Amino acid sequence: QVQLVESGGGSVQAGGSLRLSCVASGFTFGRACMGWFRQTPGQDREGVAAICTAFGRSHYADAVKGRFGIFQDNAKTAVYLQMNSLKPEDTAMYSCAVDLDPTPDTQNPPALDAPVYNYWGQGTQVTVSS
Repeated sequence: QVQLVESGGGSVQAGGSLRLSCVASGFTFGRACMGWFRQTPGQDREGVAAICTAFGRSHYADAVKGRFGIFQDNAKTAVYLQMNSLKPEDTAMYSCAVDLDPTPDTQNPPALDAPVYNYWGQGTQVTVSS
């Protein structure tokens, strides 16, 4: 079955960096589109970054452009989120998600909308202190 396992969260001071990892299994990784989302208590889930090698693109939320980078390693069936210049407002539970049936209509550019994605990981907590 589809599994997504995140790791790499933690506590860091403002200005610091973290790299989140999401190891995937149970599907053909190179054909799927992957996204990173974050959520804080009482707030809606927010799309952070997405990557879709089927269409050769990545896409970022305005709040993280220039600071975060998403990339994937097909050999390791993993997608990563490199987070630099972290801010306290980046504090959230970060989850990865997969769209197993991407189409140009839904994933070009790669989607930051949660309903597009089929499966989700459990998440990893990121806390940024000022």
